[in-house]
Amino acid sequence: MSSAVCLEQRRCLSLLFYRAVRDQKPVWMLEDMRTMLALCPDDGNNSQKTYSPSEALLYAIVHDHQGYAQYLLSHFPEEALVEPGEGFCRCPTPAPHLSLAVRHDRYFILGHILQMAHRVPSGAPAIRGGRVTQGDGRTPLHLACELVRPEAVLLLLGSGASPVVPDAQGLTPLDVLLEPLRDCDTASSGRRHCLDTLLMFMPRVHFHLREALRKEPLRWSGALGHDTVQFLAGFRPAPLLLSAMQTVFQQLSPTTFSDSLLQLPIPSNLKPAGLTLCLPQSGDKTVQLHR
Repeated sequence: MSSAVCLEQRRCLSLLFYRAVRDQKPVWMLEDMRTMLALCPDDGNNSQKTYSPSEALLYAIVHDHQGYAQYLLSHFPEEALVEPGEGFCRCPTPAPHLSLAVRHDRYFILGHILQMAHRVPSGAPAIRGGRVTQGDGRTPLHLACELVRPEAVLLLLGSGASPVVPDAQGLTPLDVLLEPLRDCDTASSGRRHCLDTLLMFMPRVHFHLREALRKEPLRWSGALGHDTVQFLAGFRPAPLLLSAMQTVFQQLSPTTFSDSLLQLPIPSNLKPAGLTLCLPQSGDKTVQLHR
């Protein structure tokens, strides 16, 4: 078989697999296609070409195939979260699955990725922001704040993501939320939800724009309100309710965050917005491969 024919065959298989994931085909069918062997000449030797669980998970995230993503994460926990091969895609971040789930707002899959990351050797340090950064130093939490993804902000913070890690420009996720609010009259409900959630995980408020708020508080007062600006600028202590919620969240383990937060004996209106929609429970039934 010539190299040209082999290349065309691989492209056809790739397109078929991509469409099958997009069309939400059953897990067993996708696994049959993923592991299909295509014998192609490679440097004069025949080699077996298959999609890795990591590459398949990227497709599942893009097309929000929740069942397939759950299957890949539960059956291939380490393989599914490694970086895909350069021949598949050149990802700008060492954590493409996290970033892709945030960018496409796949918070259900994001929750399962974060749960599984705590069970693999290098997962938890990555979540905290050690190596889960893009070339500009931004973490997935920076991205979630930039795109105003309240559910992703909650899941990342609850799983141990640091709210104070700066990017290459020294900006924290809080700075990313506040910067667009200069001279604004109002803030969207989604941005306020992100801000409120972020503050619940920040017993010590630290961010680059704090001095700017102190010098020109009126520039942010329209969007944030006088009391919030005074607190962020350090002119008054945190509200009692915020302090209480910060204390509660400090007691929750990142490894069991979803279950613990859902079971908190507090009124639902005091829990972060969208909580019941975005938190997958660890007891969710694992998707099985069957025909």
